[in-house]
Amino acid sequence: MDYLYYLGNASHTLWVFEYLYRKQDELPVEFLTAIHQIDGWILRIKLTHGLTIRQVGDFQAFMSELGLPYQASIHLKMALRGLEKGQSPVDIMRHYQVAVVSHGGADRTEIEEFREQFIQGLGYCPETLA
Repeated sequence: MDYLYYLGNASHTLWVFEYLYRKQDELPVEFLTAIHQIDGWILRIKLTHGLTIRQVGDFQAFMSELGLPYQASIHLKMALRGLEKGQSPVDIMRHYQVAVVSHGGADRTEIEEFREQFIQGLGYCPETLA
């Protein structure tokens, strides 16, 4: 199962990472991709196998509280496909001009480090990094 969501800020993104970490026995994540855009975050969550109807409902309810289902542009779809096929995040960022912050397991430290470095460089905290 594959889910793609738009979230408005880093706090919501971190909540999703934490939720998936806590629910790893029920929601087996194959990989999780977080892309930062100027207006928010795009999360792609790919699970290793299907869920029960109840699990799908619970997961979608949780995600709907934090964000919105997202329809990716062709450009973004190609970037996400490249990551799935094993291309390095750095190559994807160069080729598709997207900010791949995290790809792989639900490790929140990459999001936190990105946020800290970005804020330190700017000198203030944009809304998407709050």
